[in-house]
Amino acid sequence: MDGTVLIADDDRSIRTVLTQALTRAGCRVHATGSLSQLQRWVEEGRGDLVVTDVMMPDGNGLDVVPSIARARPALPVIVISAQNTIVTAIRATEANVFDYLPKPFDLPDLMARVRAGLARRPVRGAEDDGGSPLPAADPTMPLVGHAPAMQALFRTVARVVNADLPIMVTGEPGSGRTTVARALHDFSDRRDGPLVVVSPADPAEGLPAAFARAAGGTLLIEGPAGMDQAAQARLVGLIEAAENGPDTSRVPRLVATAGPDPMADVASGRLRQDLHYRLAGVVLPVPSLRARVDDIPPLARHLLARAATLGLPRRELSDEGAAVLRSWPFPGNVRELDNLVRRVALVAAGSEITGDEVRQALASGPSVAGVEPSSTTRPQAPALTPGPAPAPAERLGQSIETHLQRYFDLHGDDLPPPGLYDRILREVERPLIEIALDATGGNQLRCAELLGINRNTLRKKVNDLNIEVTRRRRLM
Repeated sequence: MDGTVLIADDDRSIRTVLTQALTRAGCRVHATGSLSQLQRWVEEGRGDLVVTDVMMPDGNGLDVVPSIARARPALPVIVISAQNTIVTAIRATEANVFDYLPKPFDLPDLMARVRAGLARRPVRGAEDDGGSPLPAADPTMPLVGHAPAMQALFRTVARVVNADLPIMVTGEPGSGRTTVARALHDFSDRRDGPLVVVSPADPAEGLPAAFARAAGGTLLIEGPAGMDQAAQARLVGLIEAAENGPDTSRVPRLVATAGPDPMADVASGRLRQDLHYRLAGVVLPVPSLRARVDDIPPLARHLLARAATLGLPRRELSDEGAAVLRSWPFPGNVRELDNLVRRVALVAAGSEITGDEVRQALASGPSVAGVEPSSTTRPQAPALTPGPAPAPAERLGQSIETHLQRYFDLHGDDLPPPGLYDRILREVERPLIEIALDATGGNQLRCAELLGINRNTLRKKVNDLNIEVTRRRRLM
């Protein structure tokens, strides 16, 4: 490589490593721990490429990118940051940086990006366009992740946030689909416009009014596959009418959330094919929490900090507690982790949450009757469900006995974690309530009568078990 690289990072070890690596590669390097020094070098005409951290003692590295672009439009800037959030990725893209890399990064990866930047040195038209400023990072937004799947999601969101394309955010319940969908509005050019949310629980007759209220902003459609066919047909008609209307500039941007496999909903007839194609201009899959295990400890610490802003005790997570969290499969994804963090923040004895306290919270809280796997293996929890055909009580009992024996066998010579009784009951309880809700069309009085519980208890169980309520299961 040939060229001069300017490095700004407050971590001396990172400056040393990068300086040595780039020097060996043939570059000339100027390194500093100050943004003001970096700006002076740029204004003096030094450097062919900039590598800068975000959080610096004298400011935010992203805030100086526009001034760098105005002074030196052809100077590529690579941003590196330990703030691995969707906000950082979007702000880096909004600032027209050449590239963005989360910490910790692989040195060969960064070297390849530096090589590409020195080779291309593209002109960046980053002049201020006079638009409304991008909102500051929201510390309460739980979109944090260094895992490749999350960084890929952040990059894609940053690229499409201002594209006038319909977007479908897919994933498991609790994975953060709605948070991603709302971020697409909050960080877009439409953020000053309205954000209107419709769901399967809303009557089809109200869709035209919702569509009208969202003009110039964003219409967020939660779970379109859960809407009845009349509502889906009404949506298709509204979208067609808006696209062919006299004022297309006021057409709301469409963002939808769906399960992990919306095409399966199309194949089953739950989701109209024509509606799917109108909503899935870009598909953004949100990974499950078990698909990004390394993100669990930093995400838990982020959620603990957020809980403190909501009035809960301020706690720190110990390394042992983080290790216990990494070993849990989290079938409820980020929502389950958030609930767990709040629970353990309330009951922890000291300022630091111990591993035993995390184990106790996992044993007592709503979860599945799965194993507590080791840090190296994460087997899925055995499901306690009978066969598809109706069976006499003794056959159901035999089936449950078989699954329970498998569950104990998975632990080998060890016993399962404490709290087994409640976990087993909850594992049976969830499918029972879901099937009962489906069977009664979501009528809570009939469902509660069928189950032999009162209506308030049913509502509480639906919330505690994170049961997704669709139009068919609407609690009336």
